[in-house]
Amino acid sequence: MPSKTLSEAIGEDHARLDYCYDQLKAATSLQSRIEWRNQLAWNLARHAISEELTWYPAMERLLGPEGADMINLDRTQHQAVKEDLYRLQSMSPDAPEFDPLLEKLITDLHAHIEHEKSEDMPKTEEALSRDESQALARSFERTKMLTPTRSHPSAPNQPYLENFAALLAAPIDKLADLLRAFPEEHGKL
Repeated sequence: MPSKTLSEAIGEDHARLDYCYDQLKAATSLQSRIEWRNQLAWNLARHAISEELTWYPAMERLLGPEGADMINLDRTQHQAVKEDLYRLQSMSPDAPEFDPLLEKLITDLHAHIEHEKSEDMPKTEEALSRDESQALARSFERTKMLTPTRSHPSAPNQPYLENFAALLAAPIDKLADLLRAFPEEHGKL
């Protein structure tokens, strides 16, 4: 099986986030909603930080000042999503503000995803060879194994400081994940 390109790897993650959201919305018990909230937070936190640590530096390197401008917009969009996720990840799904916050998070996330698909990805992929894109996709996937699994919006989101903050937060998040409920039939997607 051929390796995935960066666009394919990130696109699969976007589909996984939508799946978690759909399962959360369809869940009928409080326990199931908690599990899917945790699953969504786990996936989204890892996804955002992995993009910032792998794709964004490559975009800046490949596209120069235009890439830097694109990254600044992406980081602003990520920050808004991280702040909403931070509030959502600890909120009970039966709280009256949970569903409106979830909808705001997903609306902001989808706006960001659309920007990535229509602007960032085509320009990045155009500047990469297929082999380079596949190598970056592998790096993106590996990085998700090392990143925090919860949102930390007050952590630095700039290169090097973000790497350091992620290395500090990840072990704590991963230990706490042992005590969190996740959907049984899927494990951590």
